[in-house]
This record gives sequence, structure tokens and C-alpha cells, in this order.
Amino acid sequence: MARGGVNKAVVQIARTAILARGEHPSIDAVRIEMGNTGSKTTIHRYLKELDEVDSRRGVPREQIDDELTELVARLAQRLQEQAQEPIDRAQAHYEQLKVQLQAQLNEAQEARAQLEQQLEIQGTALQQESASLDATRSMLQTEQTRNAALNQACSDFDLRLKDRDEQIRSLEEKHLHARDALEHYRSATKEQREQDQRRHEGQLQQVQMELRQAQQSALVRQDEITQLHRDNERVLSESRALGKELNQANDLQHKLGNQNTQLNTQLSQLQSERTLLQERLRVATQESEGLKQAHAQIQESHAALSLRAIKAETALESLQELKKDAEQSVLTKDQ
Repeated sequence: MARGGVNKAVVQIARTAILARGEHPSIDAVRIEMGNTGSKTTIHRYLKELDEVDSRRGVPREQIDDELTELVARLAQRLQEQAQEPIDRAQAHYEQLKVQLQAQLNEAQEARAQLEQQLEIQGTALQQESASLDATRSMLQTEQTRNAALNQACSDFDLRLKDRDEQIRSLEEKHLHARDALEHYRSATKEQREQDQRRHEGQLQQVQMELRQAQQSALVRQDEITQLHRDNERVLSESRALGKELNQANDLQHKLGNQNTQLNTQLSQLQSERTLLQERLRVATQESEGLKQAHAQIQESHAALSLRAIKAETALESLQELKKDAEQSVLTKDQ
């Protein structure tokens, strides 16, 4: 049985080419001409049939040679055209595929550049948000320190106010004691005066003198009482001023508490935005990794296509060498 692709026409073409070169078409020569394919039995059978056909025709040798030369030339030209056509198609397909892959590669590189730029922008934004968060934390810490200082000041004001209240109570007690002492003194003086008047009318001058001394002492006590009243009014004024300062401190503490609440809210928002930016950065990093893998796959595909192009060029060179051999054979025959 003949191998696939070996038939009578192929054997005839090989035989004609050998005859065109002026050589004897033996079985081995024909098999070599066909590329060492086909069984020798099949080749021998086809050669025998072709020889019988030539003998029946009785065609002169010279005419056969001319016909064979013309047939070989036509066959060579046809083989060249048939060989060139797939090469041209392969070359065109290769160029088209090369352009497409280059366009895909350029798009992937542009996408990668855009992603890298986006990652850089997001990194800068994240750094700015981190700096803003640190500044907010520092401001919050400062406000907390200030709030603590104001709370301490309020406590000090409370202590001073309590001290003032104690002083006011002490002055009031002294005023009451002085008033009781004055009333007691007046009562005692009156009783003493009545007794002295009843018993010792003769000692009126001495009683009057004692009375004047008592009146002077009473004036002194009255001055002391007046001074105590003034001190009491001054302490009350200071107490009102301290109460006003305490109210202002309480209002300031309330405002600071509101600011502290707002800062905590801003801090929570910044932390949420930071988490969102970190998630977006992670997604962008994953997309960049996917693009890198796609770029690597494109490079592998490009390398495979380059290898296929090299193989096609090698096949083209082989076909061109076969063409040159056929042309050389034709030229040799013409000579």
C-alpha cells in the first residue's frame, strides 16, 4: 500500500523532473525526489505503468523531453504559486495579528499607567488624610488638656467660693455677737445707771463719765459693725463676681464639650474615609495585579506568535530553496 499523499501523479511528477535533468528515473531516485516517501513496490508499479504508457504512445524521445520540460516548468510555476499563496496568507495574518497584539499591548500599558497614576493619587490622598487625622488628634488632645485645665480652674473657683461663704458666715456670726454684746452692754449700762441714779445720785459725774466712756466704746463698736457691713457687702460683690466667672466657665466647658463631640464625629468620619480609601487601594492593587498577569499572558502569546512567525519564515525559506532547486533544475535542463 502507498503511504498517504503518494499516488501515480506524484510519481509521474518526480519521474518527469528526473528525466528533465537527464538522469535515469530509478526507484531510489524517484523516492528521493519525493522526499524519501512511499514504498518502493508502489513506486515500481507506477513507474512500470508510466513506462508502458510511453511505449504505447511511441512518442519520440526528443518530443517527450520537450513536453516533460514544459510540464516540469508549468508544474514548478504552479507549485511556486501554490506554495507562495499560503505563505502570503500566513504573512498577512501574522502582520494583522502582530498589529492587534501591539494595539492590545499598548492599551494594557496605558491602562497600567492609568492605574499606577490612580494608585499614586490615592496614596497621596491617603497620606493627606493621615496627616489631617494626626492634626485632628493633636487638636483634640490639646482641647482635652485645655478642658482639663478649665475643669481644674472651675474646681478652684468652687473652693474659693466656699471659702468666701465661710468668711461671710464668720463675719455674720461676729456681727451677731457684736450686736448681742452691744444690746447686753446697753441693758447692763441702763440697769447700772438706774441703780446708780437711785442709789448714788451723788456720783452722777462719775456715772456720766462712765457713760461717755461707754458711748465712745459703743461708737467704736458701731464703727466696727459698719466696717463689718462694708466687708460683708464687698464679700457679697466678690461672691457675685465669682458666680459670674463660674457661669462663664460652665458655658465655656459646655462649648468645649460640643467641640469635643464634633471633633470625635469628624474623627470617626475620617477613620471611615481612611478605611474606604484603603479598600479602594486594595481593589486597585488587585486590578493592577490582574493587568500585570494579562500583560504577562499577552507577552507569552506574543512570544508564541513570534515563534510561529519564525517557523513560518523557516518554512518560507524552505519553499524558496525548493523553488530555487526547481529553477536550477530547469536551467540545467535548458543548458
